[in-house]
Amino acid sequence: DMLDPERLIQCPLVKHHWIRARRFPYHLVKCKESNPEIAKKFATCPFNARHLVPQADLSKHIMKCNDKAFVEQDVVSQCSESSQEQLNNGSTWQAPPSAEDWETDLLEGSESTFVW
Repeated sequence: DMLDPERLIQCPLVKHHWIRARRFPYHLVKCKESNPEIAKKFATCPFNARHLVPQADLSKHIMKCNDKAFVEQDVVSQCSESSQEQLNNGSTWQAPPSAEDWETDLLEGSESTFVW
C-alpha cells in the first residue's frame, strides 16, 4: 500500500469492488456498513485492520500474518525501554531529609496529650 497508493485492491466483502490502496481503509468501513450480513461472516485481523478474513480462517491468518512481527517488535522494544528507565530512575532516588525525630520527642517526654 505504501509503495503504490494507486494500486487496485479487491474488496474482501464484495469481490467485484476494486479500490485504490489509498482509499481501501475508508472503503472497508463503508462496505461493512452497506453489507452487514456479509460483514458478519468476516473477522478483522488484530494486527492490521485492513485484513478481513473469513471467521473460520482467523486463527490460521493470525499465525502467518506479516504484520504480527511489527507489533511484536514494538512490544519488545517498549518493554525493554520501560525496564531500562525503571532501573535508571529507581537506583538514583533518595528520600528527602526529615526534620522529625520521634526518638528525641519520646525521650523528652512531652506531657501534653493531643486532644482533637
